[in-house]
Amino acid sequence: MAYALGLGPNLVGVTHECDYPPEARSKPSVVRNALPIETMTQSEIDAAVSERLRQGLSLYELDAEMIEALSPDLIITQSLCDVCAPSGNEIADLLLRLSKKPELVWMSPRNLAEIAGNIETLGAATGRQAEAVVFVEEAKERLKRVGERSKLASHRPRVFCMEWLDPIYCSGHWVPEMVWLAGGVDALGQKGGDSVRVTWDSVAKWAPEILVFMPCGYGLEAAIEQAKGLADVPGFETLPAAQRRQVYAVDASAYFARPGPRVVQGTELLAHLVHPEIFEWQGGGDGFRLFDPFSRCSQSPPTERVIEAPSETSLTLEPSR
Repeated sequence: MAYALGLGPNLVGVTHECDYPPEARSKPSVVRNALPIETMTQSEIDAAVSERLRQGLSLYELDAEMIEALSPDLIITQSLCDVCAPSGNEIADLLLRLSKKPELVWMSPRNLAEIAGNIETLGAATGRQAEAVVFVEEAKERLKRVGERSKLASHRPRVFCMEWLDPIYCSGHWVPEMVWLAGGVDALGQKGGDSVRVTWDSVAKWAPEILVFMPCGYGLEAAIEQAKGLADVPGFETLPAAQRRQVYAVDASAYFARPGPRVVQGTELLAHLVHPEIFEWQGGGDGFRLFDPFSRCSQSPPTERVIEAPSETSLTLEPSR
């Protein structure tokens, strides 16, 4: 959001997860994980996170000394999910330790409209209100265009967006809305609510025609590696999505898990996966992979899956700025 509004030069510190645009990696990181998640399985991460939250322990550590040295005027943080970023307790403790008290901008969006509102809030707090309004209007127009075009499809397929595999979590917050705009429906998703655990029986009963594996916090290559575990789920091969070879691993961190500007491109990506006969994808080859659970490998989408539509119904998707 900061870079989208031209605030990159003003940014003095980031978190360990801030990797886009690439310039963000050059900024000092003032947050780190309290858990060694790089060496843990999904089930181990889930268990450890649940236990720490039960004990009231933080999942992150803030470098108060570095933040004091950087002396920020404004801290952008969130109050939506303790699993995703430092919570109010860590921020409150930090403020007690800082000699200079910065302004705080809290963000807790649960849908696409609130993400847009957060961008405008940041613009107002940084003197970039005009830029924020223009940016948001352009984003809304792109989303509207996807929603209108998806109505041309003759069928709204059943989609399941899986945010975690072991245990299984459905999607939440803005993702079910993205699926609907893209021309699909995810009845297991929690629109505007938290991602929650779901049973395999509920997935089997929903019988998704398209399965999008988007593990929270994972990039594409890591998602592909984790997706190999799908083949070990009893009954997975009976899902319509598996039989139709419409199982996809995506870059969740880039396009789905983070409530920022790239959810627009994520919606466009979903539109291509759900209705390739209508939507082309020009966002690059690092956004998704078609995953074959039977061969346990990923591959580029077969050319026959992308059908050239008549010019009056085709839509070219531009990569996000």
